[in-house]
Amino acid sequence: MAGGYSGGTAAGKDYDHLFKLLIIGDSGVGKSSLLVRFADNTFSGNYITTIGVDFKIRTIDVGGDRVKLQIWDTAGQERFRTITSTYYRGTHGVIVVYDVTSADSFANVKRWLHEIEQNCEVVTRLLVGNKNDDPDRKVVLTEDARRFADQMGIQLFETSAMENVNVEEMFRAVTKLVLRSKRDQMDRRGGDGGGGRDGHGDRIHLNRTRPQRKEKGKTNCCK
Repeated sequence: MAGGYSGGTAAGKDYDHLFKLLIIGDSGVGKSSLLVRFADNTFSGNYITTIGVDFKIRTIDVGGDRVKLQIWDTAGQERFRTITSTYYRGTHGVIVVYDVTSADSFANVKRWLHEIEQNCEVVTRLLVGNKNDDPDRKVVLTEDARRFADQMGIQLFETSAMENVNVEEMFRAVTKLVLRSKRDQMDRRGGDGGGGRDGHGDRIHLNRTRPQRKEKGKTNCCK
């Protein structure tokens, strides 16, 4: 299943929208912890580093719509840079995670954002400062992170997977942003059969395939 993602809505399914989210960031910032906390509501401080990419699925209600999230965890992916680009394909939202107790992980956020630009033309982005549960260990100040996020035009969330702080809110926020982005795209197309509507109001259907113009070196993350 990990290699056969297909975004969309199908008749008889228990969801209205299916979105793929990708979690990226330096090793050890807590990507797996955030995913497991959101998907399974559990936490362990002894995760084995993910080799390659794993994913979990959770369906949530957003404004009356059932949204199925397929969330890909790239923990450990930092050592396999040559295959990273394949996992951006079909992605609707990317969560960039740093560790608030690690200045280096925050400094590297720029590199991760640049990687998104290299692999995606249109994608929703969110910045997350994890491990925000011990003020004495925090070195990345909230005001500095917020100033950077504002410059980049993205939302910032500070979370703690261990204490379950802001994790649910963060994933719901990125889901709402993806929904808004897709609806904005439909509005620009005028909702006239461009693949976005088929008699279900403004619900988003992503399993319609259409020819797309590709630019060298980039792929459309949002199909």
